[in-house]
Amino acid sequence: MKHLITGGARSGKSTFALEQALALAPDGPVGFIATATALDDEMAERIRGHRAERDHRSITFEAPIDLGPALSDPRPAVFIVDCLTLWCSNLMFLGSSAEFLETRPDPAGFERRVLELEVQLLACERPVFLVTNEVGLGLVPPDPISRLYRDWLGRLNQRVARIADRVTLMVSGVPLVIKSGHP
Repeated sequence: MKHLITGGARSGKSTFALEQALALAPDGPVGFIATATALDDEMAERIRGHRAERDHRSITFEAPIDLGPALSDPRPAVFIVDCLTLWCSNLMFLGSSAEFLETRPDPAGFERRVLELEVQLLACERPVFLVTNEVGLGLVPPDPISRLYRDWLGRLNQRVARIADRVTLMVSGVPLVIKSGHP
């Protein structure tokens, strides 16, 4: 079972994913695949806070780029990937300088990584909850790199939603099932 959970920032996606994962595996372990990287002090503090929220039933995998080794680990009964939004950003700026204006995103590399993720998800026999943001509901971003990011994340979300058994849209902490059943 693959379950994509999407919605806006702070809509309750991660909390919902954890609740659902623990309902399937109340004694754990839950494999928590974290894609965030601490590029600044504020993000480092967020990461520390998220780690502190996890209990003894969690196994944390730091996987900013390659999700495959974590998804193939035999220990977890269920996985949470949190989140595809940051994973997409990590792929976009892979190998670039810290100065975003100098970045040269690699569309072919991105497509290859998304295809690898699809294969890994389909091969994983345990439930996987994938958290992502829906960024296509707002205004058109004013700069080229932000528009490219919105486009890449939109395509990534569509491809994962296509193979997901279930897709839930979170709005103000309320889950709205928008796809239920097999792809």
